[in-house]
This record gives sequence, structure tokens and C-alpha cells, in this order.
Amino acid sequence: MRIIFILFFTTLLFSQELKIKANSFKADESQGISVFDGDVNIVKGNDEINASNLTIYVDKENKPTKFVAIGNVSFKIQTKQNAKYRGSSNKIIYLPLKKEYHFFENVHLVQINEKKEIHGDKVILSIVDGKAYAQGLKKEPVIMIFDIAEEKE
Repeated sequence: MRIIFILFFTTLLFSQELKIKANSFKADESQGISVFDGDVNIVKGNDEINASNLTIYVDKENKPTKFVAIGNVSFKIQTKQNAKYRGSSNKIIYLPLKKEYHFFENVHLVQINEKKEIHGDKVILSIVDGKAYAQGLKKEPVIMIFDIAEEKE
């Protein structure tokens, strides 16, 4: 049986609904942790993440401070500048206070509307300013792929 869990959290300007579907759910209120397992689907506005497992950490006022999604992670994300990304990784950490996504291990990030791609083992994407930072491993470099328009003579 799938469980649907809906959280509401407030940003400075507006409130946005967070909808989570999963096969199971457990929470430890004293530790400030909620865990969703099995076919996890997270939707917030235009953003969507799918994973095997999601852990949400909250502060003393029950406001989310960190989301950690692991296992077969795929995602669609839109920045404040309307840049649209899709991709996959082994793990995502979302920090709502910084409005940053941190992608780890086998990261494949594609900016759809600009036809840019990043492959690496650690990529950080800021939703506020749309900046991305990438890092490879010692043996594997970061790979970036761009479409470059050339003038025809």
C-alpha cells in the first residue's frame, strides 16, 4: 500500500506544498527524522525527485532542514531563472535554507533549455542563482558537454 504524506513549509514569500508518495513511512519525532521507503516520489512545485529512500530532517520547530534521497535517484528541477534540469545520481541532499541541491556519485545533470550536460561525482546546483559546481574523482574527471552555435559562411 502506498502512503501519501503532505508537508507544508513556508518560504519568505509564499507557502509551497510538498507531496511525498512511498511504500512505507516511519518517524522519530524526538530525533526530528522522517523516513520514507520504497518507490519514493517527491513533488514540490515544478521539482520532482524519485528515489528508493528519503530521509527528512527537521529542526525543533518541525521545519525541514535537510532532505536526503538515495538509491536509483532521478530528478527534474527548475531554478528561479526558469532553467530546467533533469538527470540522475546515486544520492541527493537538498538544503532548503540554502536552496541548494547536492548530487553525489554517478551524477548526470542536463540543462534542458540550454543543452548543457555535466557528468561527475559531486555537483551542487543553486536554485536561487542557477549556478552549478562540479567535481570529479581522482581517476575520473568532470565531463561537460555544450552545444555551440557556429555561424555559417
